Amino acid sequence: MLWLFKSRERKAVFAMMKEAKRRGVEIDELKNVLTPEEFAALLPPEKPKFKGKIPDVTRWGLPADSEVSAEEYWTDRDILAVQESTARGDWEGAATLLASTRGNWARRAQVTGALGEAAAKDDAWLRAWRKTRPGDPGAALVNAESLVHVAWEVRSALQAKHVTQEQFAAFFRVLEQAEEAVHEAATLAPEDPTPWVTALAIAMGRQYENDRYRKVWAELVARDPRHRGAHSRALQYWCAKWFGSNELMWEFAETAAAESPKLAPLLLVAAHEAEFQDVPAWRDPRVSGALDGILAWLDGEGRDAPETRGDRAYLAKALVENGRFDEAVEQFRHLGTRADGGVWSYSGDPRGEFLATRYAACAGATRV
Repeated sequence: MLWLFKSRERKAVFAMMKEAKRRGVEIDELKNVLTPEEFAALLPPEKPKFKGKIPDVTRWGLPADSEVSAEEYWTDRDILAVQESTARGDWEGAATLLASTRGNWARRAQVTGALGEAAAKDDAWLRAWRKTRPGDPGAALVNAESLVHVAWEVRSALQAKHVTQEQFAAFFRVLEQAEEAVHEAATLAPEDPTPWVTALAIAMGRQYENDRYRKVWAELVARDPRHRGAHSRALQYWCAKWFGSNELMWEFAETAAAESPKLAPLLLVAAHEAEFQDVPAWRDPRVSGALDGILAWLDGEGRDAPETRGDRAYLAKALVENGRFDEAVEQFRHLGTRADGGVWSYSGDPRGEFLATRYAACAGATRV
């Protein structure tokens, strides 16, 4: 999966794929036909993250570099509480929290993800829940989500060539179980879009072709046509690195953005994906023209949405790339010490990418 590679590695892989196609050979055969000099020429040069004098970001009221961390962690007190209780083997708190999210589908997907991750590590509490309350739609939902996490643990985050046939077989076998679990959850709660959010992840893992994927998507949008978490997953599917193309990715992002302000940040994600294929996109009119609306959304109705922190990270990057440095600094004020946004992780050094972009924002800012 190319998204697991570091930035420079990913660009090298794309270059090698292109060169292999030009020469009419498989990519694995390139090493037999390229000279060392030709191979070196395929590697993109290392780029310094920030040029110029590093500003003292604390002048702008930003936390010192030493306080910044890329560690992923939850700050939601309710989720933290149920993570602690499930670690002790208790399931009641998890069941109560998940039941409270019915109708708030964005929140329900967020809680389901946290509980699924916890159950993938130790599912004793989930098994107790299912035994005590057979037919509970919440328990069925968490079970499906946990199996997706288990599948990726089995596969590992290694490049495909380093994953054994046994691992791949187990990966697909667990995903099949997850698919069965999703259908159980969907049957128990027909109006709930959340099982179909999980189904989208399964569809990517099982490598659904476009038409089959669209059928899963249709089930989702029939229940919640503007589900942000689902749109984020679908955008990845339509990227060139998965099963789409730049054209399909942009078409999906533009269509979504036209439907609702909360979906407009998908344009920033699309731009970032394009940039990683060396296609300039940050100053694309589709991006620059959407910035004011995204700012208004994040400072208004979307202030407390589950995706807001990640969206602010993409927005900070986009604002810097468009020379809107003062506004970018404001986004970094919101982000504080959190360098765990997806936009930073592609470089393989999320903390370094965060700091470099923050330096650029402060260096270009006209006010403190």
